[in-house]
Amino acid sequence: MGSKDNDRRIDYIEFNVADISASKAFYGGAFGWTFTDYGPEYCEFSDGRLTGGFTTLGPIGGGGPLVIVYADDLEDAQRRVEAAGGRIVKPIFSFPGGRRFHFADPDGYELAVWSAQ
Repeated sequence: MGSKDNDRRIDYIEFNVADISASKAFYGGAFGWTFTDYGPEYCEFSDGRLTGGFTTLGPIGGGGPLVIVYADDLEDAQRRVEAAGGRIVKPIFSFPGGRRFHFADPDGYELAVWSAQ
C-alpha cells in the first residue's frame, strides 16, 4: 500500500464475527476464500481480488461490515473527515501493520481510515 493510486480509496472490509473458525469454514467453503491468521482475535481473508478481515473485537451485527479506506497521510484524512462533517468514533490507534481511526458519517455509518505509516 501507500501508493498515490490507493490514496483515499476503499481498501479493506472488516466483519465483526462471533467465531473466526466458523466464518473461515463458511466463506472458504462457499466462495473459496483463503485466510491468514493474526492471532486468536483476527484473521485476514482474500477472495482473490479484495482483502478483508474477520475480528472478534467488535460488536456483531447492526451496521454490517466495516468499510476501510486507505490514506497516505492519516492525520490529513482525519482533518478532511472532520471538516466534511464526520464524527471521530475511535481516535488514531496503532495495530499490527499500521495505524487507523474510525469515524461516523453524517448518516451514522461507521467507516475506518488506515495508513501503513
